[in-house]
Parts: sequence; structure tokens; C-alpha cells
Amino acid sequence: MKAVVKRSAGVTALVVMTALFTPIEAGAAWPERPVRIVVPWSPGGSTDIVTRILAADFTKRLGQQFVVENRAGAGAIVGMQFTSQQPPDGYTFLLNSTGYGYLINKGSNVDLVKSFDSVAMIGLSDSALVVNPHLPVNTVKDLIALAKKRPGELLYSSSGVGGFPHMNTELFKLMAGVNMTHIPFKGGGPAIADTAAGNTQLQIGSIPTVIGHVRANRLKAIAVGGPKPNPALPGLPTISESVPGYESQIWFGLFGPKGLPQAVVSAMHGAVNTSLESADVVKRLNDQGVDVNRMSTPAFAKLMASEQEKWAKVIKAANITGE
Repeated sequence: MKAVVKRSAGVTALVVMTALFTPIEAGAAWPERPVRIVVPWSPGGSTDIVTRILAADFTKRLGQQFVVENRAGAGAIVGMQFTSQQPPDGYTFLLNSTGYGYLINKGSNVDLVKSFDSVAMIGLSDSALVVNPHLPVNTVKDLIALAKKRPGELLYSSSGVGGFPHMNTELFKLMAGVNMTHIPFKGGGPAIADTAAGNTQLQIGSIPTVIGHVRANRLKAIAVGGPKPNPALPGLPTISESVPGYESQIWFGLFGPKGLPQAVVSAMHGAVNTSLESADVVKRLNDQGVDVNRMSTPAFAKLMASEQEKWAKVIKAANITGE
């Protein structure tokens, strides 16, 4: 998962320039008009934040507007269904992240691997366990003890059924042997705002979603879900120190409707990688807790297939169902 494709600056520039000006059709070069990037989650969540950072850079460099369009609902299914039905012409893409509501809702008629062409990996971010400051816990062990004392009473927020916080917390519940109640929202932004307001007590969400609230002292972070401490939230232990074997990271990636011409895939993959080589873009992503992770399109597609298989097993083991 940590594999990074490194190239010399000269080779990268040549590959990107070639991709960007490869004819999509006879006499046409991409992009000739505005490009839409669908985010299947509400504004304010990690996927939306990452998308807006990249879209602004694409717009600046490629001479066309890259418009972010939020289509939230049903744990990303609404946005996925919409994007999968668009023409595969290079003018509608999906920027998605770890979220598998469509594996839970069997009637969704959409599948990230089967319904889309994987285009480009963007990066990874750890999860972070945050609580409302009024909840009397300071460590993961404190939280586990309180959840066992009050089974089912603690409410955790998520971006929706099958979304990253939902999957994270169900995995945590399974491994820690606790019972907490799921409160789903239509995206990470509304969900984390609810926890900050105190209506729900906690979330295991992505660092980009929670970090602003932590820095503003609206939420208290007590641990990170990656394999090691995260510099974006210094001083915090990992969840695995209290729940051995627990690890959860979110991926961010770009997809297109099935059937994209290879020239489009190459052009967009090159555009993403050029952005991810920009010191300004990398800093903005790093400041949000996102670790840039470039890889080839085939490697990204292989990762997506393995991630889907992994989380399908979690859904079955934790008996995760629709709400």
C-alpha cells in the first residue's frame, strides 16, 4: 500500500506533456471544455477537501475549469451511480475514498471496481479517534472502559453507511469488544460537526475531516489509527497500542466511468501526478494529514480490487448492515 512510483523530473515532464496532448479524438486535445469532478460526499469532509485542493491546481495549470460537484447520499452510492452513468469522454470524473456502502446495500447496482476505470492514486491518511471534549475520556483504554460500562449508550457519527468512519468504528468495536451506536450522516462534514456540537460523542474519522476541529479545540483527539504516530497530530499514540492489530487508513483516488479511452486515462493520470509533484499542493495535502502516494494506473487498479476484498471481509465479520 505504501509503494510510491518515483521518476526523474525530466522523464516525468516528458510523460505528462505527452499524455496531456495526446489526441482524444481526431483533431481534439483534452481538455477542451470544463471538467466535472464528482465528490460522492458532502462538503467539508476529507474527500471534498482533497478534491478542492487538486481541482484548483488543475484549473490553474490546464486552462479549463475543473468544477467540484458534491452528490452525497446513501454512503456515496448516489454520486457513484450518477458518475457511472455519464459518458466516458474525459469530462466527468469521480474522486472517491475508502467507503463501501455499495457492498452493504446489495441493490445499489454500482461497484467501484466493476463500474469504473481506476485512473490515479492520490494518497493515504490515517484515521483519528476524536471525542467531544465533554466526554470523560483521555485515552483509548478510557473509552473502551466507558463503552463497556454503558453498552450501546455512546453514539458515534459517520459520513454514512459504509463510509470510512462507519467501517473504522465497526472494526474497532469488533476488535475491542464494545458496543456503540452508529449515527450516519450524508458526509463527513455534517457528521464531525455533530460530534463537535455534542449530539454524538465520538468519531474515528480521517485526519483531514477532524483536524480543523481538533486545532480549534472543538474536539479532543486521543489516538491515531495508522501503524505509527502521525506528525499532523503530534504526541498521540496509535489505537493499536491499546487494541493490538488495529489499523485503518483512508485512500483517495480518481476514477472515471467505465470505458474511458486510454488517452484520457493517461492524460488525467499525468495531470494528477504533476499536481502531486507541486511543493505547494503537497504541503497543503500534508497539512491536512494526507500522505501523497503516486502509483501507476495498473497498480492503483490492483490496490482498489484488494481494498474492496479486504473491507468486504470486515463487513461480513462485523455483520455490518444498512441502517
